[in-house]
Amino acid sequence: MSSKATRVDFPIKGMTCAGCASTVTAALSKQAGVTQASVNFATRRATVLFDPAVTTKETLSRAISKAGYAVAESQDTAQVEAEEFMEMRHRFVIALLCSLPVFTIAMGHGMFDFPGSVWLQWALTTPVVFYCGWPFLRGAFVDIRRRSAGMNSLIALGTLSAYLYSAWAVITHHHAVYFESAAVIVTLIILGRMLESRARAQTGDAIRQLAALTPPTARLIKRKQEIDVPVEDVRPNDIILIRPGERIPLDGIVLEGFSPVDEAMLTGESVPIDKIEGASVFAGTMNSTGSLRVQVTQASSESMLAKIVELVEQAQGQTAPIQRLADRVSAWFVPACLLIAVLTFGIWYAITDPANRLETALTRFVAVLIIACPCALGLATPTAVLAATGRAARLGILFKSGDALETAAGISAVVLDKTGTITEGKPKVTLIKIEPGFEEAEVLEYAAAVERHSEHPYAKAIVDRASHLRNLTVTGFSAQPGRGATGVAEEHAIGIESAPDVEGFPRESAVLRVIVDGKTAGWIGVADMARPDSKMAVTRLLDMKYQVTLLTGDRKSVAQAIAGQIGISDVQAEINPAGKLEAVKRLQAQDQRVAMVGDGINDSPALAQADLGIAMGSGTGIALATASVVLLRPSLNLVPQALTIAKVAMRIIRQNIFWAFLFNALAIPLAAGVFHSWLGWDLSPMVAAGAMALSSIMVVSNSLRLSRLNR
Repeated sequence: MSSKATRVDFPIKGMTCAGCASTVTAALSKQAGVTQASVNFATRRATVLFDPAVTTKETLSRAISKAGYAVAESQDTAQVEAEEFMEMRHRFVIALLCSLPVFTIAMGHGMFDFPGSVWLQWALTTPVVFYCGWPFLRGAFVDIRRRSAGMNSLIALGTLSAYLYSAWAVITHHHAVYFESAAVIVTLIILGRMLESRARAQTGDAIRQLAALTPPTARLIKRKQEIDVPVEDVRPNDIILIRPGERIPLDGIVLEGFSPVDEAMLTGESVPIDKIEGASVFAGTMNSTGSLRVQVTQASSESMLAKIVELVEQAQGQTAPIQRLADRVSAWFVPACLLIAVLTFGIWYAITDPANRLETALTRFVAVLIIACPCALGLATPTAVLAATGRAARLGILFKSGDALETAAGISAVVLDKTGTITEGKPKVTLIKIEPGFEEAEVLEYAAAVERHSEHPYAKAIVDRASHLRNLTVTGFSAQPGRGATGVAEEHAIGIESAPDVEGFPRESAVLRVIVDGKTAGWIGVADMARPDSKMAVTRLLDMKYQVTLLTGDRKSVAQAIAGQIGISDVQAEINPAGKLEAVKRLQAQDQRVAMVGDGINDSPALAQADLGIAMGSGTGIALATASVVLLRPSLNLVPQALTIAKVAMRIIRQNIFWAFLFNALAIPLAAGVFHSWLGWDLSPMVAAGAMALSSIMVVSNSLRLSRLNR
């Protein structure tokens, strides 16, 4: 991607099928300066990367219009879908009211005939075909202009063939009419699109619910007064007040107050988090019993919740590799179906009795065209990706692309970093041993006095343990990486250094020796303990048949002790970031597809090399930028959950594609009359229209199962 590339999203109106999405993609891709364009039929959005020095948003918008579609004024996908649904419902009501009399007269087999009845059928069918069915006709005109054939072409050709033949029969006063086929086909297809639209909207509910969590206003404290203002008007460093029971409107830092905050909708964590002075709070989370005075750190458009919604929408707008396969198949499938329809017409016209051969051939021609529409194939992947990424986001898992979802489904080995991934990342003092002549409080005071000047994680553990003791002044502080730290406190020379394994300390503890005036005063054991859920997560991964490896730069004895606690047998310790990178490469050389789980910063070389990078933590800017999957809360249990969602999503996508292909493979021969002479089976155009719509609804409904996945 060019460093100059700018990204823009267009909500698009007028798309009726996946073929429309392909048309818009092709139109945008041909524009000068466009480096990448993708259109997702399920989300009705076009995502374009372009060079602003070469082209503009206005030029791209005009390209969409020239392709026969329109850019919606609203950026709210739900609003665009609602508007399109209302328009479809309006067309459906008119089509239904006009089609019922036509259908009744035709199916009465002469019972409801009266002078001029065929003219009435013609009059009622005309608005159904040319007004209610206009979206399909318009799409067909676009296909003709592009010298291509899509699903709209099949629908338009089928309905127009039945309509024009019937009109000719009325004018010439002979042959039966098939106005009911044209009218009912359009009515059923619109009904199918309505139901499909309603079901498809449910696949995006999770993200819309997240986006709706931010309150529209914030209570701004200005000149000692409280003023309710739109969240868009609040700027970083402004002070806001959050009262009990209110949702937090913006990201910020607590300046004053105490209250538990429910962050479940943001991180999936069910237990409220106590917020005190200095704690971070996030937009969309729910304040509980206390009042909080908060300093805003991010504008509303830059909040953590806004970034999450943006990332998931990007993932949903991209095309997964498996969808590109379905698109390639659709590219030749529609022309092949047109050829089959023409051959069907020719064969039945040639072998049928001259008295009714035109009607028979035309009926089967129209049935083949209608049943052949591969709408379900176009919906097979995007609806499943939409539902899976939405469900994952609700659990605190961000898949950044459809590619990441597909890659996660094929993982065979999981590599885990230790610090901050398996462990808490917050070392604590586990044991203190004191030599004769010294007191524990005295040794802790001396050790904390020196370590207070160190940035090492173990130093913070010692300082925290001594927080209730005296704060001694240290002079002459000196630290040598890997060798320890020294200083002078109360005229005593103090030294802290790493000690070999000392008897009586837990194996997972690093042991530090405290030296006072050249004498060993005691030993302090410090350990970064495994997270409470790490053992459960590793057990799940092993049960799912993944190869699990622990990589760490820590001492071998510490690494093996932690690994033993949680059930990992493959341990590689005392390796640097470059060593982690090589370890991932070795697994890949063994034909393993590797997921690397780390913090997204220190493990970035291994994360980049792995087939799938998974970043633990709270979703910081660096983590969001480096990994393909981001876990919004520090729980290793999210790793097997993410892999499970990916596997189930790919299984559902394959089911969707299989059933879509099977439907067409069985239905086209039936519509063509292949089984007529053998079994007496036929498929009328009206039944074909209903079956085609039902196949799309079934695909979307199957994808919706992902929204309820609870693993």
